[in-house]
Amino acid sequence: MFLWFIGTAIIAVLFVFRDDRFDYRVLALGAVLPDLIDVFTGGAWVFHSVLGSVLSLVLVMVFARRGTAARRMSLAIPIGMFMHLVFDGAFNNTKVFWWPFAGFN
Repeated sequence: MFLWFIGTAIIAVLFVFRDDRFDYRVLALGAVLPDLIDVFTGGAWVFHSVLGSVLSLVLVMVFARRGTAARRMSLAIPIGMFMHLVFDGAFNNTKVFWWPFAGFN
């Protein structure tokens, strides 16, 4: 299961960005992070929603300084999380994907 998310995320990012300096190790971490965190919440929940990925992107953009290698590396985490949502088909479960906008149940 983890290899599916890692492999598809790396292939998609390679195809789109074609950047030799992109850190694919951090992308792989971001691609499996929703499953690693949501296992403790009892299934797909916060990190399988758009809100979880957007919050991680906002945190990186706010706390990492513009133009630094740390920001470039840190952006791979939310990109990997967004890739996880795409390749997990999370959008098929509207209640989870749009949590909390679709309700708190």
